[in-house]
Amino acid sequence: MGITRQAYYQAEKRAQMTAQATEQILELVMEYRCLMPSIGTRKLYWLIKGKLLQRGLKCGRDQLFKILKEHNLLIRPKRRYTKTTDSKHWMKKHPNLLKDYSAVQANEVFVSDITYVESAEGVHYLSLVTDAYTRQIKGYKLSNDMRAENVMQALHMAMQHVTDRATRMIHHSDRGSQYCSELYQSALRHYGICPSMTDGYLAKQCFSYQNALAERINGILKQEFLTTRCQTMKELDHLITESIMIYNYYRPHLS
Repeated sequence: MGITRQAYYQAEKRAQMTAQATEQILELVMEYRCLMPSIGTRKLYWLIKGKLLQRGLKCGRDQLFKILKEHNLLIRPKRRYTKTTDSKHWMKKHPNLLKDYSAVQANEVFVSDITYVESAEGVHYLSLVTDAYTRQIKGYKLSNDMRAENVMQALHMAMQHVTDRATRMIHHSDRGSQYCSELYQSALRHYGICPSMTDGYLAKQCFSYQNALAERINGILKQEFLTTRCQTMKELDHLITESIMIYNYYRPHLS
């Protein structure tokens, strides 16, 4: 069955308009991918939807997913696990204060964790302290080991940014020896912070669930930002500093 010349040109015009719209959408995508190379579709849509409306472009999240898939721009998450928690020690473990508890303001609950990162020089350890309410990373420290004195530097950095704090401030972590150490606990007492830890009787996979935000921040940094292999620890430290700045102030912190 043939088609009229008018119908043919109308179809060709629609195809050209679709191609032009797709090109503009991809330009917006690459604008943010330059800052956050591995940011996922959901976050990308949240970032660009305002600009799409400004340009008169109609594109929902499912359509964006389709466009990224067609142009081989979907991000596949990497899942790797290295043990950084040693909870089999004699030091005092503190109860979990976050059961049925949610922060309602900034500087009320800090969550801490340690994750491994690599450079050409070897394996390093990144200690993070995150505000549970704002989801911003407040303190961090890159080191070659997981000694308490190194991990504690992330806490000190976090507290430097605290101006208006809650009446009761909680620090939540796993039951690792660094966080249970007298050195770390004395620092918490110095700042007037109540320690909280994951429950010890649960299976190992439940530990991550009870410190889910900290674990999630680890994954975001490693999967979306720290995707380039650095040659030195110094270079990696610079990349981490830059990545945390972008994460805190540019990347949307969605649930």
